[in-house]
Amino acid sequence: MPNQNRPAAEMPDSASAQDTAQAERFNQARAAQAVAVLEDYAEMIGDLIEELGEARVTDIAARMGVAHPTATKAVARLKREGLCTSRPYRGVFLTPAGAELAERVRARHRTVVDLLIAIGVPPETAELDAEGLEHHVSDTTLAAFDAFLAKQPPR
Repeated sequence: MPNQNRPAAEMPDSASAQDTAQAERFNQARAAQAVAVLEDYAEMIGDLIEELGEARVTDIAARMGVAHPTATKAVARLKREGLCTSRPYRGVFLTPAGAELAERVRARHRTVVDLLIAIGVPPETAELDAEGLEHHVSDTTLAAFDAFLAKQPPR
């Protein structure tokens, strides 16, 4: 029986290649999750601006269900990415690039929700499930969803 506790230097090259491939998959998943969080915040800021005329960090935190410092860090990241601006004691506002991102995410969300409902998922569940799916569906798959939905009879 092979020794499972051998140092990595003594492991066969295939194990090292497997480890590298697995590490890369995990890195990609973490990067995708970080982008998903950024997209959720941009979408929320856009929703708040549409609803209230501005998005305050307090409102963002409350709607996202996070602590104020967590929302503050997310807004700082959006600012670094050039997706929003803010001033002390004023709201947070999306830049044109941020508004475009928020609209793109909102459209993806709507498509995923509509597809889930079309295949029989209850609306409340479709809304919840879409929150995770919307960030991980490729543009190719989204186009297929749209094509499928276009063929459906109106509700």
